[in-house]
Amino acid sequence: MRILCLFKRRYMSKDVLSDRYARLYELPLELARRGHEVHGICLNYRGAGRDFVAVDERCDGRLRWQSFDLGPLLLPGLAAWRRGVRAAIERFAPDLLLGGSDSPHVAATHRFAREAGLPFAVDLFDNFASFGLSRLPGLEGAYRAALGAADAITCVSEPLSRMVGREYAPRGAVMTLESTINRTLFRPRERAACRAALGLPPDARLIGTAGALDAGRGIDTLYAAIARLRAHDSNLHLVLAGATHDGTPLPTTPGVLHLGTIDHARVAELFSALDVALVCLRDTAFGRYAFPQKAYEIIACGTPVVAARVGALETLLADTPHALYDPDDVDELCRCLTAQLKQPTPCAVQPPDWASQAARLDALLGSVLTRRAA
Repeated sequence: MRILCLFKRRYMSKDVLSDRYARLYELPLELARRGHEVHGICLNYRGAGRDFVAVDERCDGRLRWQSFDLGPLLLPGLAAWRRGVRAAIERFAPDLLLGGSDSPHVAATHRFAREAGLPFAVDLFDNFASFGLSRLPGLEGAYRAALGAADAITCVSEPLSRMVGREYAPRGAVMTLESTINRTLFRPRERAACRAALGLPPDARLIGTAGALDAGRGIDTLYAAIARLRAHDSNLHLVLAGATHDGTPLPTTPGVLHLGTIDHARVAELFSALDVALVCLRDTAFGRYAFPQKAYEIIACGTPVVAARVGALETLLADTPHALYDPDDVDELCRCLTAQLKQPTPCAVQPPDWASQAARLDALLGSVLTRRAA
C-alpha cells in the first residue's frame, strides 16, 4: 500500500519527528517496515518557518516525513500546508489517507480524501471532541461528518470505540488499537541503579508518577494522599516528573521530589526506581475514553501500579482490583497505596509491542482497499 498520514507535529509535550515519539511515529514506522510506502505530513502549530523533509533509513527509505510550520500569521502557513498536502497526493499517489492527532486533522483528512476520491481512515488516540481545539467554529460538525464517512477508525480504548460507534454511527469498521511501548526502553531494571541515576534516596519508600501534573488529571488527589500517608511514615517520598501548572502548585509536604520535565528514556528509569507508580485520572470526557500509555510503561518495568478506576484502566487492572481507586477519593487512594506498599503485586498483563499493533492496523487498512476494489 501507499499510505499518506496527516498528523500534528507535537503532542503529549513531545515532537513527533525529532523525538520519534510514540503512536504517531511508531505506527507509520512499523507499517513501512512491513513493506508499505508511507509518507507522513506533520503540521507544527508552534513553528515559524522551518519546513523540512526527512527520510527514516531504518526501513530502507520507505518512510518519508514532511513538516510544515503554521507560523505566527497562521493563514499563510495553513495555506502552504494545504498546498503541500495536495501536491503530495498528486506526486505520491497514495492508495488511502490516514489522519489523526486532533479533530482539525480528522476533518481535513476527510476533505482531502473527498477531493481526491480516495478512501481514508482515522486514528483516535483520545476523545478529540474533548480537546479545546474542537470548539473552533464549524469544527464539531466537520469532525462528526468525518467520523461518519471514514472507511475505518482505530480507537485507543474499548470505551472510546463503543462511544464512537454509538455517537457517530460510522459507516466503516471501528477497531480498538491501544497505544503501547518501546520494549527496548521499558523493561525491568535494577532499582538501586535507577535511583542512583536519578539522584533519588536509595533507602526510601518511593511512590510517584510522570506526565501532566494538573488537577484535570486528578493529581491533587495524589497530593492529598501523600500528605496523609507521610503523617504516619516519614520514609515515604513522592517523586514527580512533568511540567507543573499554575492552578495546581506542587505540595509543600516534606518528602516531595520534583524532577522537572525529563526525557522519555529517563521515564523508564523513574518507573523502575519506584516502589509503586501512579496513573492519576478523573472521570471526565477525556478520562473515560483515554488509554494512558504510562500504564503499559509501568507494567513493562515490572513496577506495582495504582490507577484510577476509570474507563480502560478498570479493565486493564481487573485482576488486581486492590490497585484501583475511585477518582477524587483520597481515602481509597491511601488504601490502595498502602496495600501495594505492604504486599507489592505487579500487573501480570503483557503489553503488546508496536509491531504487533501495526500488523493489526495493516490488516484493517488492507480490508478497506479490498472493499473498495470489490
